[in-house]
Amino acid sequence: MKSFAGLRRRFPPIILLLSLLSAFPPLATDMYLPALPQLQHEWGVSFARVNLTLVAFFISYCCFLLIHGPLSDRFGRKPPLTVGITVFIAASVLCAMSVNVETMALGRFLQGAGSSAASAVVFATSKDRFSGIMRQKVFVQIGAIVATAPLLAPMLGGWILKFLTWHWIFVLQAGLGCLALVGVYFMRETLPGKSTAGLLSVFIGYARLLTNQGYVRQLLLFSLIGMPLFAFIGGSADLYMNIMGYSAQGYSYFFAFNSMAFILAPLTFSRVSRHHSVRLLIPLAFCGMLMGGLALLLPILPLPWRLALPMLWTTFCFSFCRPAGNNLILEEVSTDVGSASSLMVFFYFVVGASGIWIFSHDWQDKQQVLALMVLLVATVALFLWFLHAILPGPGSENRADAQGNPKG
Repeated sequence: MKSFAGLRRRFPPIILLLSLLSAFPPLATDMYLPALPQLQHEWGVSFARVNLTLVAFFISYCCFLLIHGPLSDRFGRKPPLTVGITVFIAASVLCAMSVNVETMALGRFLQGAGSSAASAVVFATSKDRFSGIMRQKVFVQIGAIVATAPLLAPMLGGWILKFLTWHWIFVLQAGLGCLALVGVYFMRETLPGKSTAGLLSVFIGYARLLTNQGYVRQLLLFSLIGMPLFAFIGGSADLYMNIMGYSAQGYSYFFAFNSMAFILAPLTFSRVSRHHSVRLLIPLAFCGMLMGGLALLLPILPLPWRLALPMLWTTFCFSFCRPAGNNLILEEVSTDVGSASSLMVFFYFVVGASGIWIFSHDWQDKQQVLALMVLLVATVALFLWFLHAILPGPGSENRADAQGNPKG
């Protein structure tokens, strides 16, 4: 009982619920990645066409993010969240019943529309309930829990494919949606003063955000570094299964190996950030990504480790700075928080979807393309980081507090 009480104090129900909601995108994507080559052969289509089911999810997810955020500012956090999760559950059932790639793409489009409500509201709810360094700690906690999704999801998908059929992957996703819906029902509303403005004026908040130079710079910076990670996620099944010849279950183990970085990095950041400033840690993480990109280019190790180990390190560096990055972005705003949260996740996934699209082309050496992606975005990220330090935006007075240092 004491151990349960300690666990409850460390991870309160609201943290667990926010983590489950944050995990919707990786759960909806990574769990069925091992099934992509099987769907390709079962329906007799190209891998690029099957990959359109991934793209359909991300396009819908990004577009509806821009809708759910302002709606959560206008009507509160719970109503759009309830509707979105309900849509996700229905879409998961449609995916499970798919008989061709077109039906699957439609189901994935609706899954993206529903799960985007969860992502939009999670960061806005965190902004409502927590502030400053406490919010950064909450983001790290959520990041550590959510990191188990890309670790376990492909393994679950691989085991389901071994004993059942791919249809059951989406049945499981529908069940997780039902669990989240119950949690949202019992969650208290975190937005005490809902906006009384008309919907048009609420959506105009996006225009206000785009005039916030500090917010825009941080937004571009922390969205860009996700591009090679999305490219790897979208193309990993092709790399390990079609090119290297591993089975669905073998691929899931390599994917899970890479996903360990999503768990280790936030925990490492949580400890290291107690003694060192975020201003130092984040550019060091970008330099680490540069090292990962160089390691992908050098033929020092045999395959598959020449791909697996550098991507583990690159993923670690990305995940190390991601929670603090989310906090720094939101510290740049004090109003239109729902819209700011939506726009933040929107840019992150739009850039990521573009990475998937670029990487899905029939390149002669895909690992080299991945390495060049990592090197390019890490270099640009370092430039934007130092540019942001030189040209502080309107939210600069909040940054010291965001990093755990006294203001002034």
